[in-house]
Amino acid sequence: MVLNPTPGASGAPQSTAKAKAPTAKNVIFINGDGMGAAAREAARLHLAGLQGRLTMDRLPVSGQLTTTPDDPKAVVTDSAAAATAWATGEKTYNGAISVDTHGNPLPTLGAQAKAAGKATGLVTTAQVTDASPAAFFANTADRGKQDEIARQYLDVSKPDVILGGGEDWWLPAGTAGAFPDKPAEDTSEGSRGTKGNLIAKAQRSGYRYVTNAKDLDKATGGKVLGLFGNEEMFQQRPEGQGDVYAPAVDLATMTSKALKTLDKNKKGFFLMVEEEGVDEFAHSNNGTRVLQSMQQLEKAVAVARAYQATHPDTLLVVTGDHETGGLAVEENDTADESGTGVSAEDGPFTIHGSDRTFTIDWTTSGHTSVDVPVTAAGPLASRFTGKHANTYVHDVLSQVLAPRR
Repeated sequence: MVLNPTPGASGAPQSTAKAKAPTAKNVIFINGDGMGAAAREAARLHLAGLQGRLTMDRLPVSGQLTTTPDDPKAVVTDSAAAATAWATGEKTYNGAISVDTHGNPLPTLGAQAKAAGKATGLVTTAQVTDASPAAFFANTADRGKQDEIARQYLDVSKPDVILGGGEDWWLPAGTAGAFPDKPAEDTSEGSRGTKGNLIAKAQRSGYRYVTNAKDLDKATGGKVLGLFGNEEMFQQRPEGQGDVYAPAVDLATMTSKALKTLDKNKKGFFLMVEEEGVDEFAHSNNGTRVLQSMQQLEKAVAVARAYQATHPDTLLVVTGDHETGGLAVEENDTADESGTGVSAEDGPFTIHGSDRTFTIDWTTSGHTSVDVPVTAAGPLASRFTGKHANTYVHDVLSQVLAPRR
């Protein structure tokens, strides 16, 4: 009698086949800036209902990330240190963009992907030179040097697609671009760069420059620089005092255009996508705008998930750099202490498909150090199961993006 060999992971006998290690060609990394577990739960109730699920929560693999920085003066991270941990695999101090604790530049995933021949891109509703996208494509000891970050994009890391806000940092003071200096909605905004006219430089370098949805839609092939606002693509003032979430081009549209552009590279791509509004409006304890921002993030995740579903060699990861606001989802209870200022309750907010509502309670106007959820799909996604330091993101993504030896 011949005994059947033990099946391997592929279903074939171990004696004749070996399980293949998962491989990925593309990476889509999505950051809900300031998005902790409670923000995802509030969005789930508001957008999907009591028993519903968000697209970002339907990804098959889930885990947690810790976010503590390596900062002698802080135990709670900012976006710069958190994104540096993702992009370089090393902890650093708050305010640092992909430099170590001594200020030395570190290799970034964006640069590694480019060296491997992959196309690269970033999409954000913040300034394209803000901390989170910058950490993947630049090195500076001070996140505030956004004009220097823009210069490095053009001279060093050269992302193929750059879409978001922040035109002010690409133009010298006194040289207004598509968006006028001192606009009525925020008179503090205006061109402020110190590196010359970087938009003109980008155009000379082969980028097609666009400033509205119509021109973005027409942009085909090649490199694209789209700047759709002076600074962030929204106004984050306190509720009822000029707070507006109405980006000139929504995050899902920018994500879709980026994917269509980067997809043309036969060696694959790395795309970093960010919704900044979750963080900024949570700083203002503005639940209405946080939920709007979460809705736009969810739509962008749906675009990315649809792409990943038809391109199974794509790793899709959705997480947050830190939690903002100490947000909690509560029952509507008039007997509960509502507090004042940053401890005030916010709401009530509707639950999709229900006549019930919920309240958001805030504990701070700053960041907190709670773990953030991470969900993933595609090759290597299973590596995100469990609890890891945020530097672990780099450990996984670098397996896809680092140049092959």
